[in-house]
Amino acid sequence: MMEVGSKLPEATFSLLTNDGMSNPTTADLFDNKKVVLFAVPGAFTPTCSAAHLPGYITLADKLKERGVDSIICLSVNDAFVMKSWGDTQNAEHITMLADGDASFTKAAGLEMNTEGFGGVRSRRYSMCVENGVVTVLHAEEGGGFEVSDAETMLNSL
Repeated sequence: MMEVGSKLPEATFSLLTNDGMSNPTTADLFDNKKVVLFAVPGAFTPTCSAAHLPGYITLADKLKERGVDSIICLSVNDAFVMKSWGDTQNAEHITMLADGDASFTKAAGLEMNTEGFGGVRSRRYSMCVENGVVTVLHAEEGGGFEVSDAETMLNSL
């Protein structure tokens, strides 16, 4: 599993915006930037929609005041689902990133098997990444939502 001081694994993601589909890499998203990345088990799921994503939307300005260049929400979903979820949540200040085949999630050691729910998904976590290196990591145990929220991340910066 990733830990503070780890370099992010190389991966290619899917990102659908109003400008169309793109496939940014780890380097595109994290090199020479301070990024808050948080991951959820699934778009449109109850805790993710009611608390996790909304917290980052609410605190986006405060996170950026702490020097954060971008805020990324990652899920093992496709880019169409991530864009639709972001649109319904008014997440215009959050990059809604798809790790469709879970390759990044697996390489980071942050996957979980939800079997009947959806197969391999991401554990719920948040991290701060500076120039591709993890400087803060809050990974949840099981299905919990105790340490990966936006306020905890803000207080960690």
